[in-house]
Amino acid sequence: MDNKKPVFEFKDIHVEVEGKEVVRGVSMKVYPGDVHAIMGPNGSGKSSLSNALMGHPLYKITKGEAYIDGKNLLEMSADERSRAGLFLAFQYPLAIPGVTVANFMRAALQAHRGKDADMSDFRKLFLAEMKALSIDKTFATRYLNDGFSGGEKKRVEILQMIMLQPKMALLDETDSGLDIDALKTVAEGINRYHNDENGVLLVTHYQRLLNYIKPDYVHVMFKGQLVKSGGPELALKLEEKGYDWIEQEVNQAAEVS
Repeated sequence: MDNKKPVFEFKDIHVEVEGKEVVRGVSMKVYPGDVHAIMGPNGSGKSSLSNALMGHPLYKITKGEAYIDGKNLLEMSADERSRAGLFLAFQYPLAIPGVTVANFMRAALQAHRGKDADMSDFRKLFLAEMKALSIDKTFATRYLNDGFSGGEKKRVEILQMIMLQPKMALLDETDSGLDIDALKTVAEGINRYHNDENGVLLVTHYQRLLNYIKPDYVHVMFKGQLVKSGGPELALKLEEKGYDWIEQEVNQAAEVS
């Protein structure tokens, strides 16, 4: 890694939801420029891991360590994690009636830059990125995600990510509910954001997103643990064979041990 330090790492993370352990000892290092993908069946703990790392109060980290740019993530509140450079794109983005898209984006960027920061470039940047993501400029004055389609919500989330330029982006099933055109547009936005200075962790069920965003590493999550890791070819094998063979491998390993 040429002595590079991870932009994001977590070690032996355990997560509980309502007293039930849903993530059981997961570790990962993401170096600048890396794209990691976590795949796995429903209920394997993928989204729980993302939510816990972001600081969602329902997802309690009971054990482990996590760092962003060398700073202890677990000592930070959710908003502090965001300002430190961690971004989470939700599987189901929430609507916020009464708050326009433009006002939300301005407030988020101001919070990241600092209350006294120069915001004179906001409008130009905002409109340019809306156009690049095929978001009609009338959306600037609409209430955030209120009455938006699934594809429109995901585009607006990627817009927020590009505006904030986080050091690490967690993208939780960003492909969920997208038609092929929306998927391509969202993927182009993610690829435009990603560079040699930041990291991306994609959480997805399907190979199709990885056709447009090439991962360096693919991990399989099963019953709260990362049970297999590889390159992009692992995602293709999962697409071809499903997850049954993973379960068989895990069960065989358990019998041997």
